[in-house]
Amino acid sequence: MHTQIAIVGGGPAGLLLSQLLNRAGLATVVIERRSRAHVLSRIRAGVLETGTADLLRRSGAGDRMDREGHSHTGCWLASQGEMFRVDFAEACGKTVMVYGQTEVTKDLYDAQDRMGTMIVHEAADVALHDLASDRPQVTWTQDGQPQRLTCDFVAGCDGFHGISRASIPAKVRREFEKVYPFGWLGILSRTPPVRDELIYASHDRGFALCSMRNPMLSRYYIQVPLTDQAQDWTDDAFWTELHRRLPPEVAEALITGPLIEKSIAPLRSFVTEPMRWGALFLCGDAAHIVPPTGAKGLNLAASDVHYLSQALIARYRTGDAAGLDGYSARALARVWGAMRFSWSMTTMLHRFPDHSAFERRMQDTELSALRASAAAQRVMAENYTGLPY
Repeated sequence: MHTQIAIVGGGPAGLLLSQLLNRAGLATVVIERRSRAHVLSRIRAGVLETGTADLLRRSGAGDRMDREGHSHTGCWLASQGEMFRVDFAEACGKTVMVYGQTEVTKDLYDAQDRMGTMIVHEAADVALHDLASDRPQVTWTQDGQPQRLTCDFVAGCDGFHGISRASIPAKVRREFEKVYPFGWLGILSRTPPVRDELIYASHDRGFALCSMRNPMLSRYYIQVPLTDQAQDWTDDAFWTELHRRLPPEVAEALITGPLIEKSIAPLRSFVTEPMRWGALFLCGDAAHIVPPTGAKGLNLAASDVHYLSQALIARYRTGDAAGLDGYSARALARVWGAMRFSWSMTTMLHRFPDHSAFERRMQDTELSALRASAAAQRVMAENYTGLPY
């Protein structure tokens, strides 16, 4: 088989890239090692930047998001039992859309199915070859039979543990990483959200976040030690701890119920440079991981896809390769900006086991300064709703 662009990874980044390229008349094949059911079962973030929502609309996969998603014009921050609101619309004129990543992936699958795109699922032993040549290849095994695809370019959208980043020679890659000494215990419950906007809470016992997926599906998180396991936490223990970390007015309004999903995610910051090697271009988690505190993971994948799709379309339409040559530098500039924001939010809101009393007081002072300063709120709002592409 031959195609113009082979896309390794059938999550939202790979599907969105394929959708944008197909709409521009380019041919793609998407290769995913998991089943479609498995891809759609992943529970991920649900806050979309203004630019991500606009990109989904331009891709032709934003109609249901506009019907069922929830536009948020601000968020709440809490500390020492008190809360204040950052108004995004007032501070920077933009908003975010709360719409689950699982729903985004469903919409992209539906859009790709309508276009008849070839999406290979349950592809085993995926490998990339001849990436430094003008005829790269992707091989895999399907139902026990070897498969080979030649292409012009490869987009590596297969996540942190995928084959794409590892296919770049180690001597070429430069990696930056910070592993945080805690994780997030996240749950889903079929209960109404405690507020109609997100609440980020800093507390002496640790961070907490109140989020939502829809009017009857809530998503809550609490900071836990890395040594904890999800099964260590009963439903009652989770709700009790969440109550403790929220301001009294919020805790009193919290409606509890059985948990329908429970997992612990470690927090890390990770970036690999460059994001291009030969005919291979990395997108999303294959190139970078951010702590979820700033809601940037899916949004950074979307901006990578925006840059790469523009560059590929220009290359095929006009022969101009400048976008491809500049892709890595352009994408990384935005990646590091979002990395700084996620790092700063994580540092301000979480309790670190080695922090002194001075450092904890400085965290409270940072929040107080944010509360008092319209300029600081504007900077936060600009970053939260999304840096420009």
